[in-house]
Amino acid sequence: MSDTISSELDILATAEAWAGEGRRLAIATVVETWGSAPRPAGSRLVIDEEGRFEGSVSGGCVEGAVVTEAVDAIEAGTPRMLEFGVADETAWRVGLSCGGRIRVYVEPIEARR
Repeated sequence: MSDTISSELDILATAEAWAGEGRRLAIATVVETWGSAPRPAGSRLVIDEEGRFEGSVSGGCVEGAVVTEAVDAIEAGTPRMLEFGVADETAWRVGLSCGGRIRVYVEPIEARR
């Protein structure tokens, strides 16, 4: 099994464990990239209602913004599609390695009862 697949399974296992603890969660998934992006499509981040997270969808300011949006999505109970993009000259400041754009889908997860 590749490291990417293994790490993505770990994120889902973390989400399952956190849900079992009664935490309210969201899963953020990179659904599309253009140009240079530090994480490929399919990369995931699990976030709880307090902003604790595991995994990675980008890094830098982008990841912080995704966590903030995820906490809001958990509270509202509605999914969100986020898009981040920068020019090459400002890319490093926001966590994208050489410019480009990424689209991240954030979905609150309902706990099963």
